[in-house]
Amino acid sequence: MENHGRGFDSRPEGGGDVPPDRRPPGPLPYEGVWRFTAPAVDASVPQARHAVRDLLARQRVPASDDLVQGLLLIVSELVTNAVRHAALLSPTLAVEVAVGAEWVRVSVEDNHPYRPTALEADHGQTGGRGLLLVREVARESGGVCDVEHTATGGKVIWAALPLTPSVV
Repeated sequence: MENHGRGFDSRPEGGGDVPPDRRPPGPLPYEGVWRFTAPAVDASVPQARHAVRDLLARQRVPASDDLVQGLLLIVSELVTNAVRHAALLSPTLAVEVAVGAEWVRVSVEDNHPYRPTALEADHGQTGGRGLLLVREVARESGGVCDVEHTATGGKVIWAALPLTPSVV
């Protein structure tokens, strides 16, 4: 994975701003943005999960085990959705990990134009709850998630979680 020059201030809206007087000068050693692409096939789901896990460990991101597990679940769900629902129009997807001083943001981008909808799945169904799960993991962690359109007509779905858990 490479840092594709998005800088150290690509912060999620409303998430993790540190007052300038409390922030050390310059970026922390683990801050940055990394992006990789993968084919929209089933094998990309575990590969993306392992790549994100390895990146967080290699960069020594100070994330709790629970936070890492939540992020990996989010990555799995978002990549699975891109593979299942966008592959026809988007044979390649992109996974991005942005780490700030107090937050981690993971996103999955594809070229399919339609925004996903979180559906209330019937108890008898085995699927259809991925986005609900992503929202719930983000909410329980004190984070946020959203869907945005890209300039090329696709979409990016992201979730940002705080590195330090919020007190509820």
